[in-house]
Amino acid sequence: MKFLRNQLDKVKHNFEKGGKLEKYYYAYEAFETFLFAPNTTTHGKGVHVRDAIDLKRLMMTVILAMVPCLLFGTWNIGHQHFLALGQTGTFGEKILLGLGQVVPLIIVSYGVGLGIEFVFAIMRKHPVNEGYLVTGMLIPLVMPPDIPLWQVAVATAFAVVIGKEAFGGTGMNVVNIALTARAFLYFAYPSQISGEVWTLLGEGVKTVQGYSGATPLAVAAASTGNVMNDFAQFGSGWAEGIYSLNNLFLGIRPGSVGETSTLMCLVGAAILIITGVGSGRIIVSVFAGAYAMGLLLNVIGGNPFMEMPAHYHLVIGGLAFGAVFMATDPVTATHTGTGKWIYGFLIGVFTVLIRVFNPAYPEGIMLAILLMNVFAPLIDYFVLNANKNRRLKRATV
Repeated sequence: MKFLRNQLDKVKHNFEKGGKLEKYYYAYEAFETFLFAPNTTTHGKGVHVRDAIDLKRLMMTVILAMVPCLLFGTWNIGHQHFLALGQTGTFGEKILLGLGQVVPLIIVSYGVGLGIEFVFAIMRKHPVNEGYLVTGMLIPLVMPPDIPLWQVAVATAFAVVIGKEAFGGTGMNVVNIALTARAFLYFAYPSQISGEVWTLLGEGVKTVQGYSGATPLAVAAASTGNVMNDFAQFGSGWAEGIYSLNNLFLGIRPGSVGETSTLMCLVGAAILIITGVGSGRIIVSVFAGAYAMGLLLNVIGGNPFMEMPAHYHLVIGGLAFGAVFMATDPVTATHTGTGKWIYGFLIGVFTVLIRVFNPAYPEGIMLAILLMNVFAPLIDYFVLNANKNRRLKRATV
């Protein structure tokens, strides 16, 4: 690291004021602060609150929490591939196959996203913020393993430019950036983010007889009898019991790269809550809202999806991943304590409602979070006003 520090110091004068590369100073500064802690200090006579954590460490903690989902998703891509072919691959073969899909997705996401961030930093003459470190990992994790790389690049560019930079950059965006990228693909290229893209097959590959790459949500949405029977029969002949409750919880099923495993998401949730980076109130209330709405629909009945046991809503689709890594986004979520409970609960409620009553889109967590992102400031506004009114009443008694 000392060699790197020396090399950066040798060229630093070129980027400082008066240097021939002065206009690229913030690009240089981004590389320097990424590799080394900055030596800048706070000036002024006022009181300053100091903490051991900065934005970079905050973002790295979230990435660390995502690692279990990333590792499991990498293995699951290979596992689902061999299941579809009726073959038995080794652990190493499954990992290598998964890496072949995941690594390019990550490279494209970071390459395009950070490239745009650097351009805007140079144009606006401000430092490159570390906010995209998390977004750059989230985007690949919410994509199907078979998604074309050019679509990931287009979606990333759209999300960063329209969803973030158009509003002023890091900390100014109204909606979650990674979900904006996924929503763009869903509406712009629906055929490439549905069907059997959830399982990596490859062109010309012959699958086993009866193979279907449908997700459990697609199976539940298409059910005309009993969802539990459909889950039990799904995979007959090529992957018996693939949609058992145990498999759904562990995540051994088709789906987006990092969202399938509820267990791995809960491991990530534990890391975020223990470190104080993620809001436990939001995470718990999302699950509570989904479960409560599932129970209510069980009572109402009317179609097989409504009658599916409420706890299945917690382990199918991307509810767990969205609750842990998307809903807790500190920029787009609510900030008041009570507001977090309301915000998370409504996300859970709307997720189940969208799943059950929208036949064109059985997954609902993406749209539910984007919707509540827009209403988060309003929730905080009413919560704060209610607090003020209560205090005023006490003061006038």
